[in-house]
Amino acid sequence: MIDGRERKSPRVASSSRRRGWACTTLLLTLAPPSHAFWTPAASSTSSSSPNQLHVFGGFGENDNKQRLPTDIKDAISKCRSAVQRALEGRISRMDIEMPVGANFGVEDKAAPRNNKRGTPSSSTTANLDGQREGLTMEILDKSNRELARLFVEMFQPLGGEHICAVFNDEYLADEARGRWSDDVGAECNILAIDRRGGRRGIGRGGKRQRKKARGFAAILAEELDEGGNSSGPFNLPEGAEVAMFVSPGPKELIAIERVCKGAGMDTCIILLNARLSLVEKYATSEARKLFTEDFEPVWSLSAAPQEEAPGCLMHRAYPGPWVLARKPKVGPPKTIALKEGTKFTVEECADAFGKIEISELEKGTEKIAENVVGWFK
Repeated sequence: MIDGRERKSPRVASSSRRRGWACTTLLLTLAPPSHAFWTPAASSTSSSSPNQLHVFGGFGENDNKQRLPTDIKDAISKCRSAVQRALEGRISRMDIEMPVGANFGVEDKAAPRNNKRGTPSSSTTANLDGQREGLTMEILDKSNRELARLFVEMFQPLGGEHICAVFNDEYLADEARGRWSDDVGAECNILAIDRRGGRRGIGRGGKRQRKKARGFAAILAEELDEGGNSSGPFNLPEGAEVAMFVSPGPKELIAIERVCKGAGMDTCIILLNARLSLVEKYATSEARKLFTEDFEPVWSLSAAPQEEAPGCLMHRAYPGPWVLARKPKVGPPKTIALKEGTKFTVEECADAFGKIEISELEKGTEKIAENVVGWFK
């Protein structure tokens, strides 16, 4: 592990820029291949008109189960393949979204440092409404940290000094440093955007402090203010070739926008669980374009709007289409609609759900069945 608290100049080295996508080729060569990735038919993305929507007439009709991961292990494998395909397409702005609080099993393999992070049994089942049984801030942090750990390992062929795992604050960064310190597969620069120590919103005794509502102008002023922060605004260290920002919020997106401008397209920037679809307002029109158009949703697996499409999820694996699927009480999710281009809107989810036909047998089964097996364990 490389301690990111002692960072070099924010200037990206010219040698790093010369290496550029040659390192991506190295990554693609050395990363283990995944045979689970679905290769789209010739009539898919390239030949379809933008935002083309296809709703299946019957429930599960023309269903292609290979488009949907069957469990967490399969999801990780498919996500890795989607990232590889995006790198082949020279995409250097990626958005990755996994279910809220998903348990990737990374830290469960080793003995936990303490019992404050929650037990495996409290974080094993992810529900389609985006919530988890016993969901806590510790479980959310653990899920995001495990996802970051998987991505750090994915890019290890580049060398740890060229990889950055960027957390929102020093509290989260220190947790990662402590848990990854003896992990040879987690060599990287572990950084924090807010480097003033302590977790924001947590006062003495672990009690959460109330915060006044602030507009983007105030957030931007705080981000750019160097007072009390001798290191100045956040920047990537010299030689960074890939940076993964872990669960960034509105304030962190301001810093990420500046990093993207300074680093250029030779540096791969990956957002992990940024939940961009929940961001209602951006600081500038340039920021809106960056995060809604320039960042490619390379992998997304999340709940659909549950009021309009109960029991449904949305999924996309680059370069394939968006998939709207329904999770019955028993059995794997079943595809009910496909869409090229942008993500399903609320109206499109409602329209697709209203057109599916659910058999009486399945309705009867769902009324009495317990979802004991769960999905995405």
